[in-house]
Amino acid sequence: MFGAGIFSFDAMRLIVLLLFTAILFACNNEEKDPLLDGTAYAPLTDSIRQSPTNADLYYRRGRLLFANNEFAAAKRDLRQAWTLQPREDIGLSLATALRRESDDSAFVFLQSARRTLPESLALAIGLARGYEKKARPDAALEICDNILKVLPNQLDALLLKADLLEETGRNAEALQTLETAYGYAPFDVELVHRVGFAYAVAGNDKLLPLTDSLMQLDKEGIHPEPYYFRGVYFEKKGNSAEALRWLDQAMQHDYNFIDAYMEKGQILYNQKRYNDALKTFQLALTISPTFADGYFWVAKCLEAIGNKEDARTNYQRAYGLDKTNGEAKAAAERL
Repeated sequence: MFGAGIFSFDAMRLIVLLLFTAILFACNNEEKDPLLDGTAYAPLTDSIRQSPTNADLYYRRGRLLFANNEFAAAKRDLRQAWTLQPREDIGLSLATALRRESDDSAFVFLQSARRTLPESLALAIGLARGYEKKARPDAALEICDNILKVLPNQLDALLLKADLLEETGRNAEALQTLETAYGYAPFDVELVHRVGFAYAVAGNDKLLPLTDSLMQLDKEGIHPEPYYFRGVYFEKKGNSAEALRWLDQAMQHDYNFIDAYMEKGQILYNQKRYNDALKTFQLALTISPTFADGYFWVAKCLEAIGNKEDARTNYQRAYGLDKTNGEAKAAAERL
């Protein structure tokens, strides 16, 4: 019995060794994949065959596949990389690949990924954005607030929180959140402009010293934003003449700054200066010929001056470029 036991154990070891050898042989001699064995991926594919448990190899090949628009293959590689080694960078790349499939797929993954890596800020922010897309702002705000309790200067969380507050109509709180973010990053140009626009829309007098400093810093005079912000600010204050003056200055600093044209055109339209407004919106369309809002406002001007046929055509163009513009669709059908 003793000898039989030793023989049985040695036989089992031999069987396991043979099976392992067979698996390695199969991996190294599997049928060639026309895509993965192509010139772009062959070195990584060969390395994966030699080291099938190396997450980095799958991750590198997955990112390369994604960059070359091979989304299905990229998703498979990135998922395998995540299975082998769940890391933040791999998780973020996989979430991006899954979004090509659907937002729901990415959302479900991010929920599980956050449970796997609860310390990852980037995955938490990604999940919060997923809640935002699903129209669940309270859940997204909860994630942001939890991050900010630990890291009050986390800019991504602050900016997303400001977005969520604006979307839910809590504009005063949104502005306070932006001011907090600005306090932590006063030299972030995009953030400064966002704060400036928020001040302008709110008619907040803090805009004036902010735009003064922006104008002084712009030695070459090439940035239209501070002039545009002042135009919006004065319009909110009810001073249309001053608003138009600043909007014209914005356009002088940058002829292609389309926001200034749209703001000016709407002021003229509200003053019932329909022909002047029409010219302004038409100028905007020379800058951006596929701008749906430009056609929409051209149509409104044409309708106001009695040119219903051309108005209908432009409403149709606006809706054709932006299927979310139900007002343009309804106006075209009405005319």
